[in-house]
Amino acid sequence: MIGVIISDELNINEDIRASQVRLIGPNGEQVGVIATTVALNLAREASLDLVEVAPNSKPPVAKLIDYGKYKYNEKLKQREARRNQSTAEIKEIRFRLKIDDHDFDVKKGHVERFLKGGDKVKVTIMLRGREISRPIGGVPLLERLADEVADLGSIESRPRQDGRNIIMVLTPKGKKVHTQSEQRRRGDQSRAERQARQAARLAAKNGAPAEQRENAAKNKTSKEETNIKEGSDAKE
Repeated sequence: MIGVIISDELNINEDIRASQVRLIGPNGEQVGVIATTVALNLAREASLDLVEVAPNSKPPVAKLIDYGKYKYNEKLKQREARRNQSTAEIKEIRFRLKIDDHDFDVKKGHVERFLKGGDKVKVTIMLRGREISRPIGGVPLLERLADEVADLGSIESRPRQDGRNIIMVLTPKGKKVHTQSEQRRRGDQSRAERQARQAARLAAKNGAPAEQRENAAKNKTSKEETNIKEGSDAKE
């Protein structure tokens, strides 16, 4: 069985100029070398297309497929791949070699936030003076940080000295796409709350009683939250 990759610029059916082709059946079976006219007749009888998948071969290789269905399925695969594609960025955190515990915890908090967001983190210890030639404690400090955020990320690039810096790269264990979904959900909720406040202000402007204004705001918020939940369920 010969595997083939179909590109966007291949000859199909009557566009095939070669007098003979090495034909592959719709299930990958080898038919052999036959006249192109015979292969076209076989394609018509099977309601399929004759696609020249390897035009530079001698003779060219052609396959019987439903080309329209193939292209449609490829578009679906590409769309799904784009939807699931991780859009991770590389964030950077910098600090000095002689950092106190409080500042270390603050920096660690930033690292945790970035990893939760699905982004990689480049952690850099900036060296100065004699620290460049004797960076004592630099690597253990980065390893300590990696250990304390191990539930959120793992080491992609181990600590190493690069000139005046010691660098380590952490990669998240979660997927950014989940964070994006959560961000969309929070955005929808915030939008619903703004619209509810606008409805209450409009009711007040029109002179509606306080109880009626409150009910209008509650009804609009409830409706928007229902729409958000349905939209989130559909996305998931």
